[in-house]
Amino acid sequence: MEKKSIDWANLGFGYMETDYRFVSDYKNGGWDEGALIQDPKVVINECAGVLQYAQTVFEGMKAYTTQDGRIVTFRPDLNGERMENSARRLEMPVYPKEAFVKAVVKTIRANEAYVPPYGSGATLYVRPYMFGSNAVIGVKPADEYQFRVFTTPVGPYFKGGVKPLTIRVSDFDRAAPNGTGHIKAGLNYAMSLHAIVDAHKQGYDENMYLDAATRTKVEETGGANFLFVTKDGKVVTPKSDSILPSITRRSLMQVARDYLGLCAEEREVYAKELADFAECGLCGTAAVISPVGKIVDHGKEICLPSGMDKMGPVTQKLYDTLTGIQMGTIKAPEGWIVEV
Repeated sequence: MEKKSIDWANLGFGYMETDYRFVSDYKNGGWDEGALIQDPKVVINECAGVLQYAQTVFEGMKAYTTQDGRIVTFRPDLNGERMENSARRLEMPVYPKEAFVKAVVKTIRANEAYVPPYGSGATLYVRPYMFGSNAVIGVKPADEYQFRVFTTPVGPYFKGGVKPLTIRVSDFDRAAPNGTGHIKAGLNYAMSLHAIVDAHKQGYDENMYLDAATRTKVEETGGANFLFVTKDGKVVTPKSDSILPSITRRSLMQVARDYLGLCAEEREVYAKELADFAECGLCGTAAVISPVGKIVDHGKEICLPSGMDKMGPVTQKLYDTLTGIQMGTIKAPEGWIVEV
C-alpha cells in the first residue's frame, strides 16, 4: 500500500485523523462483532455514563515498520489483559483480550498507509478505549458500552532528542491504597492534570508521587513508571499495588536480565534512597524511557550522577535494546512482536 504524503520527519506527538477506526457495541449482555468505520465522530446521549461518572478505560500502544519492511505491534496481548482488569475494576463488561488483539491488528492494517517508514523516527500510535454509552442518572454502572480503536501517526515524544528531565516530589497524591491507581482509567489521568500543570508552572517537567499512606515510598508519575539504576549497575523499579503495571517497564526489566545480564528487581523504593541512585528514568509507551537528571524534594536538589546532558549508560543500553527489538534489528523474545 502506498504511504500517505506526510512529512514524517517533522511529525509532532499529536492527533491526526486516519481513515478507519474499529467500533464494537455492548448491548443486552453481549458484544457485537464490531466493524471498521470511517466516521471519527462519537455520538452518545448527553446523560451517557462516561460523561456523568467517568466510566471509561483505555490503552496506549504503537505499530512500527521494521528494518525489513514488516508492520508490527508490540505485546498487544498484555494491553488486552490490562484492559480486562481495568474494566472489571470499574464494573464494565470485559472485552476479551483475543478480540482486543484482533481489533487492534485489523485497525492497524486498515490504516497501513499511515504507518511511518522505518528510520523516520515516527510511529503509529494506537488507542483502544471503552466507555459507558447509555443514559445513567443514578450513580451506577452503565448498561451499554462501546469499545473503539483509533490510530494516529506521531513523531518522537521528544523533538530534537532526549534531554534529562527535572522533576519534583509532589505534595499531591496520585492514588489511594486500595484505590484505582493500578488500572488505566481516564479518571486517574483527570486527577493528575492539576498537579502536572502546577509542576510546569513551577518549572518542573514532571511530578514524582509518593505513596499516599506514608509518603515515604516512590510510586510513579502521572503517566509513567519509574526505573532506577544503582551505582553498582542494578536495575530497580518500585513495587506497589497502587501503580499502573507498565508493559514497557516489564519489558525493560526482562531486557535488563536476559539481554544485558544485569540484576533487576521490583521492590519498595524509599524516597530517602533517591540520592543513592546513579540513574533514573520514566518509562512508558510514548517515549520508552525519559531520563531524569534532577529530582527536587521540597527545595533539596538531588542531582543524579548521570547528569543533565544525556541518558545514563545503563538507561541508554536499555533504551537501545528495547527499541531495537521493537524495530526488528534485535531478535525479540517469543510472542513479543505481532506482525500485522
